[in-house]
Amino acid sequence: MNPLRRVAIHLGARPWLPRYARVIVGVDRAIQKLTRGRLTLLTASGLPELMLTVVGRKTGVPHTTPLLCVPHDGGWLVAGSNWGNPDPPAWVHNLRAADGASVRFRGIDSAVSVRIAAGAEREALWRVLVATWPNYDLYAERIEREIPVFVLMPK
Repeated sequence: MNPLRRVAIHLGARPWLPRYARVIVGVDRAIQKLTRGRLTLLTASGLPELMLTVVGRKTGVPHTTPLLCVPHDGGWLVAGSNWGNPDPPAWVHNLRAADGASVRFRGIDSAVSVRIAAGAEREALWRVLVATWPNYDLYAERIEREIPVFVLMPK
């Protein structure tokens, strides 16, 4: 395993890390801008990342968010964990309200359909997500809400 990945997983498990989410995302975006998207904090640590663009449900303005993802069956899985915060991230609300979204993964843009996994499928896909980012289980233990699992498939 990539040594930086071990560090990322270790830091990701710390309960204080969400307090620095805005700073971490800001640094990640700056790195992406400087490298024209070739490097991100997650990819440097050997973790897959995508840029999700979805229209804001209130503003109608597209918002782009860097997310840990898991490539799966020709698409991507993302979890609305918000690093174990009690409230879901804003992109979850926007994605639920949108007809679709777009993804940039490894420099390739794709329009995607969106669905939320439920029941047995959600449980199976959750295991796939946890295999990449074990901290999802920790996040789920910290909060009372069920973390949504989104399946993003190219159109």
